[in-house]
Amino acid sequence: MNPLPLIVLCTCPDLVTVERIAETVVGERLAACVNIVPGLTSIYRWENQMQRDTEFLLLIKTSPALYPRLEARIRELHPYQVPEIIALPIQTGSAAYLDWITDCTGASE
Repeated sequence: MNPLPLIVLCTCPDLVTVERIAETVVGERLAACVNIVPGLTSIYRWENQMQRDTEFLLLIKTSPALYPRLEARIRELHPYQVPEIIALPIQTGSAAYLDWITDCTGASE
């Protein structure tokens, strides 16, 4: 049995960035699917100042074995000095969908 997939969260500043990251990681089989969620408002502290920005959120589905390569690729493509890249394990879900993630990322090979 393969380990359960991950969902990786990543915020980005603009549509150009999210589309470039999404198309690259799916195209390179580092992710099975990326959902782009627009209209996110982020409030955070950066360089000791409160910041407020409109961002996009990527919901990236991948396998645990690919996470290090996925993170490295996102860092290469991302304009932020410290991009948000957070991986959460998928505890359960549709067996067919979870198998599809595994198949699309080549994790079963």
